[in-house]
Formats: sequence, structure tokens, C-alpha cells
Amino acid sequence: MKEMFRYLPQAERKKILLITDDIRFPSGVGGVGKEICIHTAHHFNWVNLGGAVNHPEQGKRFDLSDETNKLTGLNDSYVNIIANTGYGSPDQIRTLLNTEKFDAIFLITDPRYFMWLFQIENEIRTKIPIIYLNIWDDYPAPFYNKSFYKSCDALLAISKQTKLINELVLEEDVKNKVTKYIPHGINSDIFYPIDKNDTELNKFKKSIFGNKEYDFVLFFNSRNIRRKSIPDTLCAFRLFLDGLSKEQANRCAFILHTELVTEAGTDLPVVKELLFGDEFENVYFSHDKVSHDVLNKLYNIADAQILLSSAEGWGLSLTEALLTGTPIIANVTGGMQDQMRFVDENGEWFVPSPEIPSNHTGKYKECGEWAFPVFPSNRSIVGSPVTPYIWDDRCNAEDAAQRIREVYDLTPEERARKGEVGRNWALGNEAGFTSKIMGNRVIEAVDILFDNWQPREKYELIKIDKKKPNYINHSIVY
Repeated sequence: MKEMFRYLPQAERKKILLITDDIRFPSGVGGVGKEICIHTAHHFNWVNLGGAVNHPEQGKRFDLSDETNKLTGLNDSYVNIIANTGYGSPDQIRTLLNTEKFDAIFLITDPRYFMWLFQIENEIRTKIPIIYLNIWDDYPAPFYNKSFYKSCDALLAISKQTKLINELVLEEDVKNKVTKYIPHGINSDIFYPIDKNDTELNKFKKSIFGNKEYDFVLFFNSRNIRRKSIPDTLCAFRLFLDGLSKEQANRCAFILHTELVTEAGTDLPVVKELLFGDEFENVYFSHDKVSHDVLNKLYNIADAQILLSSAEGWGLSLTEALLTGTPIIANVTGGMQDQMRFVDENGEWFVPSPEIPSNHTGKYKECGEWAFPVFPSNRSIVGSPVTPYIWDDRCNAEDAAQRIREVYDLTPEERARKGEVGRNWALGNEAGFTSKIMGNRVIEAVDILFDNWQPREKYELIKIDKKKPNYINHSIVY
């Protein structure tokens, strides 16, 4: 068996109920849940209440322990899945807690999906703690999330910004919580660089481009939803082409791995027709679900990965690009700025504070050489009844086009060198954007919780005073 961080025999491990997407499915949070289970299976026992919309295997239970053993070198892992439509209900959780004897509940995804669970936290937390691997896209500090954060015993923040948001929203209550920065980790055995002369890689490239040869390939990989700003990204590519000669432009390609048409996004073929017409035939859509092997090849044939989301908690496609040694072009917002490694006035990796809660204003320009940041040209407050306010950080296509041009103007050797610097940083202990390091960080944080956790009292006397307004407690202009 491989040497493992804080290995415990199965009988000595805490048993945790993980509520998120079914970890067998290829969603972002499902993938993160899977990597956490695999890379902590030597220290915790896991049962995933695996959510999906209209789950085809509703109610069935699956034992993934043997599969986990093969992946990890263990011989005593315990990883089960209970397939479920949705994330559960109060009665379902009560039944599971009575029959399974869990030691904790671990949540991953937007807090609005767990409102029903937070409403029964008073009975859950008299017995076991609630752990929340959480993220929030942007400021102003979301005080409408306060009751959700208060319902948890540990808040593991995926971005530096989220950790500050947890602290700002909880105020004095934060002292009663375990709060840790635990960024997303990707499996570096799945996403890795492939030699550009590799026969299989070149066969794959030919299967996409046919006999066309390109000097520069841009790649986008994310969902077709409005906040991903895909039309702006296509516009930026067109503006970039307009700055080249016709011959140069014809040797540049853009691959978008996303859905063609969605209600939450737009009709991308129509946008493509508008911006490129018959003049350019170098925009390619990959709209079918693909294996990790194919996705890794897509990153490897790209010269840069682009993501211009106006709101983005983390941006997993940037992390995947980093692990393949591919430079990144990204809007400076949310957790994407963590992956660009901005440097503050002390020469340190920028950490948000109430005075400078984000670098989306462009206060700090120096960043990792693998990153080509696009700073938002404006911020606007948008919202909905359940999320009344949040900044939307929009960059403009002209600025993005300039950053694409900067990457294009580098030699292939220089792009590869910058990408390798980014990969080495992502793999290292400072960033730690790997599944193994993420798993170790989860173990450390959850062990601290178990060592110090006190059950919630069954009853709590609350003095009713005039409600204090949720007034912003961080700078708006900085």
C-alpha cells in the first residue's frame, strides 16, 4: 500500500455523508467530490447521497470500495453511493442519520440547494457537525447567506475571496467556526502535458482539423450559460483576427467545447454566423460529452485556454489547462484571480482584505507569467429575489483580443515555457491545485473540526433586539 497522509484502518475512521452530485457523473462538483473521496479514503469512510435531475437509478445503492482500492492501493476503503433525484429531504436525512450512524455531513454546491437542510440544522448539529465546501462568485458580501454559513461548523473556502466573504458575513460568529482555504484540486494523472510530436495527439488533431494546419489554437471549455460570456469571447477572437493579415488569420483556430444552444445561454451557431459569416472557417464546436482523455488532448493541442466569465467562483477549466501546461487568458474575477497569482506590494501572493477585497479593479498588475489577465471594464450590481445583489464583472472584447494577440505573438517555445512554469506552480505546495493536496487539506481541516467540535445545544435563548441592518463592511472603492 502507498504511503498515505494520516492513514487509519477502516474501523477507526469517521463516517461522512457527502451530499452533492453523484460522484460517478461528469459534473464539476461531482468531480471534486469524487477526488475528495478517493484522496481521503484512507482516513474517512464515505457515503455519497448522489444527486441528479431525475436520477435513472433513484434509490439504488452502489459500493465503490473495490474500485477505490484499485485507484488508491488501499485494501480497506469504504465508499458507497446512494443514487438520488435531487439532494435529499429532511425525512430522508433523518432516516439516514438514524440507520447509518454518520459522524458528519459534508456539503458541496450552491447554498440555495441546501436551504431545506439548513432549516433542520438545529436537530442535526446536536449530534454531528455540518461541513460545507463553499464558494461565492463576488462581492458585495452576501449577508443573505448569513443563516446558511451560521448553520455550518466548518466552512472550507474554495477561493481566497470566499474565505474573506465567510469572515465578513459571519462577523463575530466566525470565531465559532473552522474556516480554511482549500482550493479545487485536479487529478494530475488525468490532465498532463503531451509531447507535441506524439503520434496519437497528432492523429487527434487531424480528426478535428482535417488537413488544415494552424499556427495558433485557442480553446474554451465551459457551459453555455450567460455568465460565461461566450458571445464576448467569440467577438474577442474575431477582433484578434482582424488585427492579422488574411493569411495569418486563416492559420488561427478557436475550439469551443460547450453546448450549441441552451435556454440558460444562447444560440452559438447564430452568433458564429454573425461574427464570422463565410469569411472565416476556423471556429470549431465540440458539443458532445467526451472522456477525460479526449479533454486532455484538447488542452494539449491548444496554445491558450480562455475564460471571460463575468462571475466565476473558481473556473475548473483554467486549473485543467494549468496542469496540461497551457497558458490561460481570463477575466479577473472570483476564484479565477487565485489561479493567476497576483502579487501585492510586499511581493506576496495577493490575499483579499476588507480594504482590498478583490483585484478585479486592477490594483495589482503583476501576476504569474502563465496568466494573461483581462481586467473588467465595469462592475454592475445585479440580482434576483434569492440573491438580491452581486457584482457582475464585465470585461470588454477589445481588451480580451489584445491579450489573445499577446499570446499569439510569443514563439511556440516561449508559450510552452510559460505553460510549464504555471504547471509547476499549480503542482507545488503553495498553490496545491491537485487532488492529492486538496485531499490532505480536507483531512487537516476536518480533523481540526472533530478535535474541537462541541454539539449544538438543543435549545438556545435569543435576546430579541432591534435588527441590525446588514450594512456593507468592506470597501466598495479600492
